[in-house]
Amino acid sequence: ETSITNWKDDKSAAISITFDDASINQFRQALPVMNNLGITGTFFINTKNISESQYKPMFIGRPISEIIEESVSHPTTQENLFERASAVRFLNIENAVDLHNNAGSLFEEGKISESIAKVDEAFADARMKKSSPEVKSGSQQSNIISWNEIRQFAEQGHEFGNHTISHPRLAVLDEPNILFEIEKCKEELLNQLGADHTFSLECPFGTENERVMEYAYKIHPALRNRMPEKFLEEINRWNDMTPGASRKEYIQWQRGPLQKTSVALMKSWVDTLMVHDNVWLVLTFHGVDGIGWEAKPHEELEEYFSYMKKHEPNLWITPFRDATKYMRERMGATLKTTDLKDKISVSLAHTLDPSLYNFPLTLKTYINPDWKNITVKQGSQSVTVIRAADKSGGYILYDVLPNSEEIEILRVD
Repeated sequence: ETSITNWKDDKSAAISITFDDASINQFRQALPVMNNLGITGTFFINTKNISESQYKPMFIGRPISEIIEESVSHPTTQENLFERASAVRFLNIENAVDLHNNAGSLFEEGKISESIAKVDEAFADARMKKSSPEVKSGSQQSNIISWNEIRQFAEQGHEFGNHTISHPRLAVLDEPNILFEIEKCKEELLNQLGADHTFSLECPFGTENERVMEYAYKIHPALRNRMPEKFLEEINRWNDMTPGASRKEYIQWQRGPLQKTSVALMKSWVDTLMVHDNVWLVLTFHGVDGIGWEAKPHEELEEYFSYMKKHEPNLWITPFRDATKYMRERMGATLKTTDLKDKISVSLAHTLDPSLYNFPLTLKTYINPDWKNITVKQGSQSVTVIRAADKSGGYILYDVLPNSEEIEILRVD
């Protein structure tokens, strides 16, 4: 009997530690804590916050001066809202980004007229030239990280994902500006880090706007915002549903610790994983040590991550990308076993895109008790494995690549 374990190495649950926005202390304080503990995570980055990025925030469309002039006689409507909300961030007014964000938030709450009013307010300010002529394109950081450093972090096993160039409210952008923010951030990641870091995307503000999701899924295979799968229950950061309430094969349980969130509560989330075998805890952090939104002290992160590490025999602590690949490959795999006298042959395949889905899966095979010394071979790779036992009998665990050579389990005693 052979099966694919729920999680890598037959762990009880999975945890993905994710950070948003690329604020400096994520790298100066939190990441060293993770490295010291030997755990890896995912950093969803705004590439404008990284020095030497090729693509800068910009408005894609007709001249903004033309839109400003048009707004004198033609107020904002639902028909032109997306174009104007896209341009608002780049108006020559002091609070341009705040007005854009407010308009986007109101739009996602279904308050369309209030959203339109915010955009009209921004253009009225621009016409009156109430503030500095500097073009605004998002909050600026005095301390930024370099791509050379990011490459070193990636080599240490951390994943870097797309969080757009400059963190706009995508739900109120028009198509050219949505695509520019997502596609050019992806292109930057590809050029700087390679294809392994173009798998995951988190659209800013945790949006689940259907229009944005449709665009985003055409560009990236995995979104932390939403991952609609028949086998996956998604419990987002704002949902009070408990993991035990779902009967689906997997549960993605997102939690977003804020400044007021106690370490005791965060530890309780880890404890919850121990009584299930299908829960994936996805944590979302932002600021660290006073820099960034809802900043957590690095001492709290160290205590919390150490608690996870203590339970690592039962927990698979892994980047968002790898947990996603494992689940999808497992759910899409076919497994065939042939039992011969001194050999067991296993074939493992899935129908997913092999250029994206190439993560090793852990197989569990129950072995005749007469077999003492066992080798697992796939292609040119061969490893000696150690027997373990549970209530069903003796078994071995081994990692293999799907859609590769046939696996041979050999009795060598």
